[in-house]
Amino acid sequence: MAIHKAPRNMQTPRSLIFILTVFIATIFLFYLLSSMNHSGGFFLSSHNVVVKFNSHRRPINGPDKYLYWGDRIDCPGKHCESCEGLGHQESSLRCALEEAMFLSRTFIMPSRMCINPIHNKKGILYQAENATSDERWAANTCAMDSLYDLDLIANTVHVILDNSEMWHQVLSAGFHLGSRGIAHVQGVSRVDLKERSQYSDALLINRTASPLSWFVECKDRKNHTGVRLPYSFLPSVAAKKLQLAAEKIKDLLGDYDAIHVRRGDRIKTRKDRFGVERSLCPHLDRDTRPEFIICRISKWVPPGRTLFIASNERTPGFFSPLSIRYKLAYSSNYSSILDPLVENNYQLFMIERLIMMGAKTFIKTFKDDETDLSLTDDPKKNTKIWQIPVYTSNGEKC
Repeated sequence: MAIHKAPRNMQTPRSLIFILTVFIATIFLFYLLSSMNHSGGFFLSSHNVVVKFNSHRRPINGPDKYLYWGDRIDCPGKHCESCEGLGHQESSLRCALEEAMFLSRTFIMPSRMCINPIHNKKGILYQAENATSDERWAANTCAMDSLYDLDLIANTVHVILDNSEMWHQVLSAGFHLGSRGIAHVQGVSRVDLKERSQYSDALLINRTASPLSWFVECKDRKNHTGVRLPYSFLPSVAAKKLQLAAEKIKDLLGDYDAIHVRRGDRIKTRKDRFGVERSLCPHLDRDTRPEFIICRISKWVPPGRTLFIASNERTPGFFSPLSIRYKLAYSSNYSSILDPLVENNYQLFMIERLIMMGAKTFIKTFKDDETDLSLTDDPKKNTKIWQIPVYTSNGEKC
């Protein structure tokens, strides 16, 4: 019996080419969407990948609605490229966390924090002249979870990082939900965000904060009833490895007192149009010199005590005159503990801050609250008033 050979389908190669073309185009479109900034105002890092949303996956016991302020602290805004110091960025981050608490939402926390080179002498920062903005950002940042313990933060306000799978799931779901998915807001009060259904019903609120700084959104901080997170919150939730290092040093110090002496950028002066030197903190240079420190702290710290000093003063031996009355200690005395661990000055200061918080008596440079002990009476907040510096004691006695 003859076997009839079926005629060859001449369309197969063309069909395969069409299928491959569609497949490649789909991959390219997927990559493009995940790499570009969303037109609605999202500032997403280039490694974000949108994945299928699973409604059952959310932070344990956390809210099922979310708040996003941006993938960098203070961005977009005037400090986005310049990068402010740790204290400034913590104020902004604390403000965002406060709003998440107020709205009962999970906060999408930036996965990295920029490091200001002025405040960093440890580690090599990216200096290539032809580097792109994204390259400089990647090189001059540190992972947020290398500074903070996210589990400790979550005990107070629920957070997820913006490089997590959970965030990609939320974002994907928001795009699919249409008007009920993502609410893009700017210049809207947090009360309206909570009470107006067009915002409160949305899965995700994408806030564009003040271009001056994120913390401007918490401008009513003088009203202490509206402050949900105290200044001490972020220092108290440092990453575990930083806390362990601080505990080791505290054990070695034993019974001790501590002072934080901020000089550096805060004592700078400039000349007015008449050539007269002026300063924003007219008494700070004087008040943070050893002879004035001894006088100031004598009523709080008895002679013979161990005194731990944390400072941005870089002059060797600057605080040595204090040794006539106290046993001096610095973080540099514990390099065997810190050198293998610390990658940048933000981590170093966070360890020093934990040590200072554990002191019997802790004296700050400026007061954060009225009950604080401080080296100077100059206000911490920038008054923008340039005054003639004062270097004498004005006849005052210890």
